Amino acid sequence: MTTSTFVVPNQRQWLGHPIGLYVCFFTEMWERFAFYGLKALLFLYLTQHHLFTDKTGYILLGTYAGLAYALPVVGGLLADKYLGMRKAVTFGGALMALGMLGMAYKGTQASTEGGADQLALQVMYASLALVAVGVGFLKPNISTIVGRLYNDQDPRRDSAFTLFYMGINLGAVISSLFVGWIGQAYGWEYGFGSAGIGLLLGLVVFVSGTKYLHGQAEPANPELLKEKVAGLSREWLIYILALVGVVAVQQILQTTINFGALGQLLGMAEGAEITATEVVAVVMTIALLVWWFKFVFIECNVLERASMIMLMVLTAISAVFWGLYEQTYGSWLAYSDRVMNSPTFDLGFVSFAFNSSQLTFVASLFIIILAIPFAWLWPWLDRKGLNPSSPVKFGFALLLAGLAHFILQYAALNPEANGLAGFWWFILAYFVLVVGEMALSPIGLSAVTALSVPRVVSLMMGVWFLASAFGEIIAGRLGALASMPAGTPVPDALALYGEVFAVLGWVGVGTAVFMFAIGPLLNRLIVRAQQQTQAQTANTVPV
Repeated sequence: MTTSTFVVPNQRQWLGHPIGLYVCFFTEMWERFAFYGLKALLFLYLTQHHLFTDKTGYILLGTYAGLAYALPVVGGLLADKYLGMRKAVTFGGALMALGMLGMAYKGTQASTEGGADQLALQVMYASLALVAVGVGFLKPNISTIVGRLYNDQDPRRDSAFTLFYMGINLGAVISSLFVGWIGQAYGWEYGFGSAGIGLLLGLVVFVSGTKYLHGQAEPANPELLKEKVAGLSREWLIYILALVGVVAVQQILQTTINFGALGQLLGMAEGAEITATEVVAVVMTIALLVWWFKFVFIECNVLERASMIMLMVLTAISAVFWGLYEQTYGSWLAYSDRVMNSPTFDLGFVSFAFNSSQLTFVASLFIIILAIPFAWLWPWLDRKGLNPSSPVKFGFALLLAGLAHFILQYAALNPEANGLAGFWWFILAYFVLVVGEMALSPIGLSAVTALSVPRVVSLMMGVWFLASAFGEIIAGRLGALASMPAGTPVPDALALYGEVFAVLGWVGVGTAVFMFAIGPLLNRLIVRAQQQTQAQTANTVPV
């Protein structure tokens, strides 16, 4: 909608894209190697090593990942106003590396008699906090750099973000296969430690490739970073406050608030117990909405306002998709570990079977396979005049997310001869889910950089990840529906999974219908704003 002023002309190209895209590609690949490696192991580590219940494991998984996606709002804002993207990415990567390596300290395993190793638990919470704050600085800004390499009308934009998204998932594939294997076969500490090494490799790629960004990731006003605030340069004050934030996040991750009688009055089981993470997410959202309404209705022109409204609707609805998608690291992972066949593959010279952590690679593998076809598909449809609008693409994504859960429901209710759910139904569900993801996630990243007012694009990228944070929190709560005591018989577990997957399927279908209904309204809002802007421009042209 708005024309970027950041694009560098005549950038060195490779395979039709600026070299800077590939710097971001490989940086993000290694960062996601670390992030998804930790995530693939975390639920099993919590429930098998520290003996968390299913419910507490699902909720901690959701709240940790939720914070990791909420904090980019802060990281994006600080990069916009002060740090610039390069410094933010470098600092965030360093924090993540420390956190990943900290997870390698596992202490002694919990037992029902002796309880958990409290030192190991606190090291784990601190390590997760380092990762979450690090993601806050790194994640929104590496994506924003990609957007700055293209102008808003460049037809390569969606393709660039699709390729960038392939880099994310290449890291996730390697991570799940390697980190998941190492962690379950040889020890949790080796899995988490290998994830940290991958993160360090990503930092090396980014620092060595900075020259190909052509200064687009530098601070807008470097002098602001040198100004003294409370006796320190503003830059160092930001870093110190970030470390204070790590301590705060460490406490937030292990804090719950119980409203007791209020919850019972509202009919909630076990009272109204919510996590501190959920409170933080709600407070951040309220503050964000106050800012957004002020900015959109006071500081924006008519076209900017329409674009920002479209973007906020897409961003908000994406939270539902991620709440369904992130079951792959929660209820889907537990399902594959407990009640699903895991066939042995014989290649003649070697035979192997995937463990449950490794199977999280399937989604990322499908994304890599589909990335180039989808990168080709959108420009081809555009030339034919058939390219769906972003709201329609989001509607299809939600519809497919619902269908994926109905596939798993069928598999759970129709087990194979040995009483376990079929492996290939699980793979089919992943494929359907990923087709939906390809219609939403890279398109959403592209929409943020295209629809945002340029002066707040990093902040809006943070807002996009805040919606993902809500998705993670929603995923934790939805996953908790599938909680069951240790040793639950397989038939009973399959019946429960069938019920839960049916609920999740209808959530996806219902939200898809809503998007198909509201899409034309959003598109007309943009068209009318464009027409009004053109009319105003024509009226101001001198005769």
